[in-house]
Amino acid sequence: MSRQIPEHAEYPDLEVSAPKREAVGAEAVVRSLDLAVRGMGPTRAAKVLLGVNQKEGFDCMSCAWPDPGHRSPFEFCENGAKAVTWEATPVTVPRSFWAERSLTSLEDSTEYWLGQRGRLTEPVFKAAGSDHYEPVSWDRAFDIVARHLNSLDSPDEAAFYTSGRTSNEAAFLYQLFVRAFGTNNLPDCSNMCHESTGTALVETIGIGKSTIAYDDFGRADLVIVMGQNPGTNHPRMLTALEETKRNGGHIVAVNPLPEAGLVRYKNPQKVRGLLGKGTAIADRLLQIRSGGDLALLQAVSKRVLLAESDAPGAVLDRDFIARHTDGFEAFAAGLDDLDEQEVLRATGLTADEIDDLAARYVAADRVIVTWAMGLTQQRKGVDTIKEIVNLLLLRGNIGKPGAGASPIRGHSNVQGDRTMGIWEKMPEPFMDALGREFSFEPPRKHGLDAVDSVRAMQRGDVKVFVSMGGNFVGAISDSLAAEAAMRGTRLTVQVSTKLNRSHVVTGEEALILPALGRTEVDVQASGPQFVSVEDSVCAVHGSHGAVKPVADGIRSEVAIIAGIARATLGDRYGIDWEGMTADYDLIRDHISRVVPGFATFNDDVRRAGGFVLPNGPRDSRTFATATGSARFTVNAFDAIEVPEGRLILQTLRSHDQFNTTIYSLNDRYRGIKKGRDVVFVNPDDLAALGFAHGDRVDVISEWPGEPDRVLHDQRLVEYPTARGSAAAYYPEANVLVPLASTAIGSNTPVSKAVIVRFRRA
Repeated sequence: MSRQIPEHAEYPDLEVSAPKREAVGAEAVVRSLDLAVRGMGPTRAAKVLLGVNQKEGFDCMSCAWPDPGHRSPFEFCENGAKAVTWEATPVTVPRSFWAERSLTSLEDSTEYWLGQRGRLTEPVFKAAGSDHYEPVSWDRAFDIVARHLNSLDSPDEAAFYTSGRTSNEAAFLYQLFVRAFGTNNLPDCSNMCHESTGTALVETIGIGKSTIAYDDFGRADLVIVMGQNPGTNHPRMLTALEETKRNGGHIVAVNPLPEAGLVRYKNPQKVRGLLGKGTAIADRLLQIRSGGDLALLQAVSKRVLLAESDAPGAVLDRDFIARHTDGFEAFAAGLDDLDEQEVLRATGLTADEIDDLAARYVAADRVIVTWAMGLTQQRKGVDTIKEIVNLLLLRGNIGKPGAGASPIRGHSNVQGDRTMGIWEKMPEPFMDALGREFSFEPPRKHGLDAVDSVRAMQRGDVKVFVSMGGNFVGAISDSLAAEAAMRGTRLTVQVSTKLNRSHVVTGEEALILPALGRTEVDVQASGPQFVSVEDSVCAVHGSHGAVKPVADGIRSEVAIIAGIARATLGDRYGIDWEGMTADYDLIRDHISRVVPGFATFNDDVRRAGGFVLPNGPRDSRTFATATGSARFTVNAFDAIEVPEGRLILQTLRSHDQFNTTIYSLNDRYRGIKKGRDVVFVNPDDLAALGFAHGDRVDVISEWPGEPDRVLHDQRLVEYPTARGSAAAYYPEANVLVPLASTAIGSNTPVSKAVIVRFRRA
């Protein structure tokens, strides 16, 4: 399996320079404003930017970072400015585009080129046997979806994907429709990112969410940042980390690559950030070998236990362990035989580096461990996160100010979607409440997740694929296999704001349904509407569009879902789809009687700043686990075996990117300009493999029993990565990730541990 760089890629002028040692500052401000004004015009730009993340404004779609209690007038980052400019652009796809551009002609288009075409403004349909989309009415579009769904032999022959930008109201309505139709096939983007987090945390502390509040960063003595790049993926987090440092706390970064935002942050809202040196963020960087995090965490925990042995009663929080946990003895015994040399081999670190981290942990009274997909997309991602919990439990670092577990979500409402029922295996109490509220019996058989949806399409078991936002074939692993599977369906439906790869890779028939963006005013029969989202710390708040829709006739996600539901189900179960479209308060009323924590939803969400959902571990040190206690666990440590001449490759985003959306061909902090066809490799690894900086190579991934997968003609870039570790851009490098390579327990694609070799291009 191989993929060539598409013909529309414009990379002949690729420039490579030294990576940056600082993030944000005046340069980011200038770039943000310039991009917004050029992309939207000064009036629209001002209205949009001044509304981002404000209490009566709209929630930025570029990440799920929480908002501080006190907002500045400019509560957005550079990447947020890119995201809202990309969405709120006045550029639209003209009707003539569909006649002029066949699907065959679009086959080699890059995500960057497709996204630059502009906003989608009318439904379009590709008929069987046609190579073109053509405009259709909304009614006809809904009838096409209904015809296909109602012709299936079983509701389980359809899958309904959700992107994390979908609001709480739309997500609840979507899962209601899907379950009223008769299936739990609700794959979502969480399956590809933080599913490992949810799996681990639910088992160990009873809730698959963060146990901290925003202000806890400013109270922490130590923050351990693992497997994430805040400077690019959630830049506003740097302000919270700066508060940690300004209040005397320390930060340790654990990552294979040094990232500019974790070196130094120049806060653009402070004089010291605009004109001075800014703030040094990480006190120490542990450049861990890809996949070595579980071993590191176990080694630190073992050192904490040894420190307790040397000073009984002075290190562990014995009272917390006795009152709130179980499994401690088995956990401690399980570390007795931990092999130090194997730990050093797996991590690529020195014993002194691990000693230092353990000493910092023991010396700190309040510790936060925060992580992202650098951990979740590993083969043992679930067990790695369980080891984070083990480490936190040792000193009672859950349920007290300035301490806790902090998974950082990437999409603005990916956590809220799960709360609203977007999951293929929602718990029985939710299903019972849903059935009572709408007087029907929801299906109880668990549905398909993202990877299993591809497998079902490969087998021919899924014949209709509906996507509420997102870019499924662009985001999922094993790109060519996923695309082949998608092409085998009868119908694909994409609810979208802009073009992406998933509009080019279609079933026998295909629909694109244009949706309002988060930035746009949503007017329904009862008047202007607002929606809500849930951020990474369980805070729920409203989101009100700021600008007029880019074109008449674009419908909201709620209206699109209701239109499909009415056409498909008719008056089945007596669900008032039309009423809920006319007034979103009716949706929130239903949510209040189905979803825990939302009993007074319509009142709470109208408060300035919204409200925070209950969280047992954080609020009262209560844990809804199988035993009613927080659970120490015993997890096997297995080092990744890398044959000679191979490296462990991880996929990552560039700075000018949000998920599969490419804003430009630059990655400023890593020194890349005008291109994306690069692989970052340690200079010593390059020399050992017989290659040099600038060589063009094919990147070949290996998986037992399967043909090699190839990403062609990439440029090797000498970069200060950890030895044995390489990196390439997502989504282009997804072609290298085998569909069968998933995290144990969560089925998340293992995009952070791909065994690769190089051959000269």
